Amino acid sequence: MIELILPAIVSCLVAFFVVFAMTPPLIKFLKNRNFAVKDVNKKEDVMVVRPGGISIIAGIITSEIVLYAFLQLNEILAIIITTFAAFLIGYVDDRKVMGGWFKPVALAIAALPIIAFGVYDSDLAFPIFGTVQIPALYLGLIIFMIPITGNTINSIDVLNGVASGFMVIASFSLSVCLFVMQNYEIAIVSLPLGFVSLAFYKYHKVPSKIFPGDSGALTLGAMYGAIAIVGGVEIIAAVALLPAVINSFLFLSSVKRIVEHRQVKGKPVEHTDDFKLKATDDKTAPVTLVRLILAGGSLTEKQVGFAIFRLTVFSGILAIITAFLMGVYI
Repeated sequence: MIELILPAIVSCLVAFFVVFAMTPPLIKFLKNRNFAVKDVNKKEDVMVVRPGGISIIAGIITSEIVLYAFLQLNEILAIIITTFAAFLIGYVDDRKVMGGWFKPVALAIAALPIIAFGVYDSDLAFPIFGTVQIPALYLGLIIFMIPITGNTINSIDVLNGVASGFMVIASFSLSVCLFVMQNYEIAIVSLPLGFVSLAFYKYHKVPSKIFPGDSGALTLGAMYGAIAIVGGVEIIAAVALLPAVINSFLFLSSVKRIVEHRQVKGKPVEHTDDFKLKATDDKTAPVTLVRLILAGGSLTEKQVGFAIFRLTVFSGILAIITAFLMGVYI
């Protein structure tokens, strides 16, 4: 455990400062190229650049390469390749709107390095009930999990700062769970994800200077899913991700098909005269977590974001409790 302290410190510092230092020039570069979209939740005509996934993936790759130099783990290589593939998939979607099928299918292919490197345990661990051996079915779980986590984070990226702030909480919760489970090496490997998200949140929070875009959201989600698989904490990871999972479930159950958010005509949120957010009365609009939060009355964008963060903290605590239960009964 002691020998992991230096790699942990170095990789976390690299993860944070690469994103922190790279994002301002990236914002300037994207402004010069006019890669910007309107911030629909601002009263003024505010344009925000994207995709911020470029600095996010740079922070992840550099920090994980540092860790690989120390630890020489195949798990790190699998995470790097899968995460970079997710970034490329998201970047394609940033530049050209693809069909609803594109990201799930492409992300399923991005999961293959995890299988190729054999960095998984086909025993699925549950709290209290122990482990279930599903060697054949688990390969299918790997292929499904990366699209699920990638698109789940992408689906909650609807307000300033939410995706990055959400990932700060969820990823650090997952790291704590890995430490509780005494999976120290993968816990160290997971830490850069939280520090990358934290550095990006500085520029993504209200009012956003940059959006992560699909490339950023898919990168964060795919790395989270890859860590959950190689760390053998799939159930725990799902618990920590619960608000985003609920959001995806509500959206899919209401639209009844896989579709891009920007292709949905009915909008779940409207604006008041003072440009607060309120739930829509449009019955054709999808049901989302934000719409449920606003059912009690109108709120500012920042207030909605912090409501989501509070739910995420609660889910993170539940995940840590789950990790303790698994440590006792497994």
